[in-house]
Amino acid sequence: MEEGDAFAELYQAVGQRLWRAVYVYTGGHREMTDDVVAEAFVRTLERGDSVRDRTSYVYRVAFRLAASELRRPATVAEVPEQGLVSINEDSHALFTALRQLSPKQRAAVYLRYQADLPVEQVAHLMGTSSAAARVHLMRGRRRLAELLPEVDDA
Repeated sequence: MEEGDAFAELYQAVGQRLWRAVYVYTGGHREMTDDVVAEAFVRTLERGDSVRDRTSYVYRVAFRLAASELRRPATVAEVPEQGLVSINEDSHALFTALRQLSPKQRAAVYLRYQADLPVEQVAHLMGTSSAAARVHLMRGRRRLAELLPEVDDA
């Protein structure tokens, strides 16, 4: 398989899921997410055949880049992204609550419950241990339970 084909296949397989995971991780910073995901794919492409597991590598690079960007002081006032995405009231409450989690908790919760990945895969993609991923999940779930009103099953 040609290098370009392998890269296109990787992007097709994980591009959208990675973008959504990083979007949640960054707390909804769309431009940062676009930049981070693009850079992660570029770095993966640059490494070529030296990367054994490209999926894991691109996730780790993306999360590390996003973490670095989140630590960087803001140089421009943030522009609200109103009207770009329409969401219902429940989704808005969930997204607001997710923003109050730490980036690692957001990533773990998203990858586990939205991307439906097992904890071991979540840990692998985040570049951490399974035990650490479980701690992020536990703390994230606990904090979400505090922040979100109970849902009636009636």
